[in-house]
Amino acid sequence: MSALYDTLRRHVDDRSVPGAVGLVARGDDVEVVAVGSLGGEGTAPMTRDAIFRIASLSKPITAAAVLMLVEDGRIGLDSPVEEWLPELSKPVVVRTPSSPVDDVVPVARPITVEDLLSSRTGWGYASDFSLPAVQALSEVQKDSREPHTYPEPDVWLRQLAQVPLLHQPGESWLYHTSSDLQGVLIARASGGTLPDFLAERIFEPLGMRDTAFEVPEPKRDRFTTYFRTGPTGALEPRDIPDGDWSRLPFFPSGGGGLVSTADDLLAFVRLLRSSGEANGHRLLSATSVSRMTSNHLTARQRELGMLFLQDQGWGYGGQVDVTPSDPWNVPGRYGWVGGTGTTAYLVPPTGTITVLLTQVGVESPAPVRLLQEFWRCTAHH
Repeated sequence: MSALYDTLRRHVDDRSVPGAVGLVARGDDVEVVAVGSLGGEGTAPMTRDAIFRIASLSKPITAAAVLMLVEDGRIGLDSPVEEWLPELSKPVVVRTPSSPVDDVVPVARPITVEDLLSSRTGWGYASDFSLPAVQALSEVQKDSREPHTYPEPDVWLRQLAQVPLLHQPGESWLYHTSSDLQGVLIARASGGTLPDFLAERIFEPLGMRDTAFEVPEPKRDRFTTYFRTGPTGALEPRDIPDGDWSRLPFFPSGGGGLVSTADDLLAFVRLLRSSGEANGHRLLSATSVSRMTSNHLTARQRELGMLFLQDQGWGYGGQVDVTPSDPWNVPGRYGWVGGTGTTAYLVPPTGTITVLLTQVGVESPAPVRLLQEFWRCTAHH
């Protein structure tokens, strides 16, 4: 068998994951390996078309949709977001990152659409979770791996508006919240819903048949069970096929609410590889794809986001490698990881696309051993 098969098989055999689907595409040559089972021992075998909760792999898709609205002329990169999100028209900022939440100063300038895209709104997770403003945020910023913990978008925005920014808009990269804000922005600027906009503008044109915010009953025999590691180190089921994704949530999370398959994600990443064209149609301009996949952060901003970025950069909705710190970090490599044990990357210098889907939630932002071994194995062949 192949190196990819051996790597994934090893992690199923040592029970670190119940199953996995790995995909590597080099040009038209695509290798896909499915190992293990959909729901743990004694359940149906894993298949290439298995549906997974992809968590933060939703972020690049959401960012692409924002850029489509920019190209439509509905919104501008430099436009203040308060035009569509009036709840956020008067944010305040804590005086210093460690200040109490009531020691605040006004914003120096409005939050823009570009701040949302580059994750520099001033809201989000910092590398230090003990900061008072981050603690206050975590009351509002739910875990998108549990979609039904969120209220409706209008309620969520009102709650978020009560939380002070950790940094002035544009100053610092912070994780996650900006992507959820992008989802609300898309709904309001398009006059519809986020699920409908993504389906119409991205999923249908790309043939991403199984990517959505819910899994309808006829597809649930392909839907994985989601696990977390329990106190003893054993895997414990957290969500079943008839669970959280059996109905649309009140709040479709642009930061982490989607389910997908390896082939659907391949179709999306191929869109980026071909600079925005798919099946003879242009869905995104080459300029938008370039903006999306280029680093927007300063060295200091990367350093402050170290817990999440491991000293790499950030484009729109995903990481952009700037330093070859590991064998798989190639400058220009774009993609991200999901907190449900998922990852997808494009390596522009070679055109290689790698996707790995598992169904075990991670407990920290640092990449787990399986991801590192998958990246190492796919970097060398």
